[in-house]
Amino acid sequence: MPLLTRRNLLKASAVAGAYGAGIGIAGKFGFAEAAPEPQLLKALKTEAMLTEAGPTKDIMSWGQDGMPPILRMTKGRPYAARLTNGLDEPTTIHWHGLRIDNRMDGVPFMTQPYVYTGDSFDYAFTPPDAGTFWYHPHCNTLTQMGHGMTGVIVVEDPADPEFDAEVVLNLRDWRLGGDGQFIAPFRPRDAAKSGTYGTARTANWQREPQYDAPAGGLVRLRIAVTDVTRIFSLKMEGAEATVIAIDGNPVPKRFSLDLLQIGPGQRLDLAVRMPDGEGAVATLEDIRGTAPKTIASLRATGQSLKRDVGDLGPLAENPVPKADLSTAEPIPLVLSATAENTAVESICGTLGYSFWAINKVPWPGDTPDPTAPLAELKLGKSYVFNLENTTPHAHPIHLHGMSFTVISSSTREVMPLVSDTYLIQPDEKVQLAFVADNPGDWLLHCHIIEHQKTGMTSYLRVG
Repeated sequence: MPLLTRRNLLKASAVAGAYGAGIGIAGKFGFAEAAPEPQLLKALKTEAMLTEAGPTKDIMSWGQDGMPPILRMTKGRPYAARLTNGLDEPTTIHWHGLRIDNRMDGVPFMTQPYVYTGDSFDYAFTPPDAGTFWYHPHCNTLTQMGHGMTGVIVVEDPADPEFDAEVVLNLRDWRLGGDGQFIAPFRPRDAAKSGTYGTARTANWQREPQYDAPAGGLVRLRIAVTDVTRIFSLKMEGAEATVIAIDGNPVPKRFSLDLLQIGPGQRLDLAVRMPDGEGAVATLEDIRGTAPKTIASLRATGQSLKRDVGDLGPLAENPVPKADLSTAEPIPLVLSATAENTAVESICGTLGYSFWAINKVPWPGDTPDPTAPLAELKLGKSYVFNLENTTPHAHPIHLHGMSFTVISSSTREVMPLVSDTYLIQPDEKVQLAFVADNPGDWLLHCHIIEHQKTGMTSYLRVG
């Protein structure tokens, strides 16, 4: 269930800690520690009630229980999962935002082989960072993600401050017709702009769900935007909401959720101080567009706990290395449209178009012999992305395997946030500093999946 009390959280952590030793598992970026028994994740097709029109068929998920399970891990403790493919096409799992061994990153032909129908693959790693992350395929992504394969990861830190409850929200659209069945996943004219939006909006595969939480208590609201297209402008009505973490990392200075824009791939952690009155409702809204739209709501229950968000202790920083700006080497990254508009051969799904480019080069598709890396980086050296968006559309740019710190923006004052996904605005120039501390080939791409699949992708080689 998305709503967990502190007692349930402690119980879940105790169970997780009781797993026996199993296969070898990655330490920081190697294999040395004992792993628990793997969590079983079977990719398969199922049905789900997403609209009033009746069950939607050809849903893709991990398991028969509808929405993919919330995967709970503990910072610094081994974790293992066994993916078994029950789909009629290849698949993988990418652990979005987790800084783990390259062999576990889930990108076909770059970090691992396909997991074919009927086959299995064992993932094993130790998450170095606490926070909110998510998981999804990196194979035929527009279809597999669009049909349901997006799940939330919670990496807990036993030293985190005490909350009275936790709610996890998985935000995503569905491209459904009036009969509740899937329609074409994209329109070329929209893919060449901001992307093709879904027709049914959900939180945790429900429309405007409501969860009970203790009146006057502090709720940790974990939000993951797992949609393939939609950018949200979030605000909270009826309760005080404080931003405590973005993209899995504590913010340098907490601030009230007045209006915050987050895009596909991004995550947001809020401390929500519930209303004191029994039955009072706090509503999370998306105000991007013509009118506010309710995403989900929290209903106060019981006598007020009279908590104060000011008494909430800090979240520990994650051990992300800090770049040395005095020696950091610049890497230019220019996002643009491309004059090319040709179909490309692709083993793992293609949209048949080329609309976008990084440094004037459109990604040729998921091929076994991709283009040369955008840059070859020296292990342990500091770098700065000089990222420029020359398009009239926003792009959530995601880096695999490493995290960066936001240094500056040409359009606004920015906090030095640590992140793996940056939502760059039209005509914005931004500097993102990082240490190339994780060896291997790492993707860099727009997380509007139509943009990713039509050219706005590249990769870095660290060695």
